[in-house]
Amino acid sequence: MIIVNAFLAALGQIGDPRFRKVLGLGVGLTLALLVAVYALFLWLIQWLVGPEVTLPVLGEVTWVGGLLSVSSLIFMLVLSVFLMVPVASAITSMFLDEVAQAVEDRHYPHLPAVAKVPFGEALKDTVNFLGVLIAANLAAFVLYAMFAPFALFIFWGLNGFLLGREYFTLAAMRRVGRAEARRLRSKHLMAIWLAGALMAIPLSVPLVNLLIPILGAATFTHIFHAVNGTR
Repeated sequence: MIIVNAFLAALGQIGDPRFRKVLGLGVGLTLALLVAVYALFLWLIQWLVGPEVTLPVLGEVTWVGGLLSVSSLIFMLVLSVFLMVPVASAITSMFLDEVAQAVEDRHYPHLPAVAKVPFGEALKDTVNFLGVLIAANLAAFVLYAMFAPFALFIFWGLNGFLLGREYFTLAAMRRVGRAEARRLRSKHLMAIWLAGALMAIPLSVPLVNLLIPILGAATFTHIFHAVNGTR
């Protein structure tokens, strides 16, 4: 019920101007990353095999034409399925403070102001977590191969654990510091893991996944306050 109530509260605030601002920035950064990755893909293909090449689904690929074609949009939607887990982590690290503050202003207005996390520390946490995320998913390919029928569930479980851990820690650190955030995370590990898994599932759905980093940041802010006993 904590998870359900937290998600519903987050969803009910989606029209908040600060949510819309962060959503716009997040979607813009995500699309820019997808375009950059796809442009790099086209450049590598043409560098290896020449200026024109025919690929399955994409058809004949040229540099500008490939970027502007309808098939490019389809390709980037598919690409978003694989990139949105690390992108969600990066977006949250950059914008969670603003989302969490909007949640607290509306639902917990009696709380004192908190100091913003220094950019250098936030960047360090982001890079460290992305490293863990990438390493864990690369290692999980062995499990995907061994248990192919369950690969998607393994993916959701693994990334749900990692995302839940990251989102909750960032939300909690603002109020209680890193050590207490870790203690609360350990105490409520299963609930946090479940909430992370429920977040990882829609990250696999193109277009829907653009909303999830913001909703996740708001949801985990509510979860932190629920388990911390905030009144």
